[in-house]
Amino acid sequence: MRAASADDIPFLAHHRAAMFRDMGKLAPHQEDALRGATASYLRDALETGEYLGWVALVTGTTSIIGGAGAQIRSILPRPRPGADDLELGPEAIVLNVYVEPAWRRRGVADALMRAVLEGLANRGIRRIVLHASDEGRRLYERLGFVATNEMRLGPSRPRG
Repeated sequence: MRAASADDIPFLAHHRAAMFRDMGKLAPHQEDALRGATASYLRDALETGEYLGWVALVTGTTSIIGGAGAQIRSILPRPRPGADDLELGPEAIVLNVYVEPAWRRRGVADALMRAVLEGLANRGIRRIVLHASDEGRRLYERLGFVATNEMRLGPSRPRG
């Protein structure tokens, strides 16, 4: 396990497209466009620290078998649940947790998530959110994530 660098961008972009493809949310004709747009975003975001990434490697090699990251974003101050102080941010949204199929069910995603959480804790980031796939939900719950009240505006929203 190590922090991702600019050299890893092609792998991270591949993982993002593969993740959406595996969930059935990316048509084959969209894969190249998503990889390209992701690589373009990551070139700037990794450099500025807006995106923090980690990669998992086969022991003793440079072969990347998985990755995970977090996008760091500012938030408006808000009450901290169960506390007297305020949450001032920033917030991290965990993204792109992906393990190559041959390496799944071997603890790679768990190790990646623990690296992400440790990296965020070392930066003092306490508010961490994610969108869980059905396949990942059990892992995230084991790590302490809980369902929230988030909603999303759908594509058939009313026009006013």
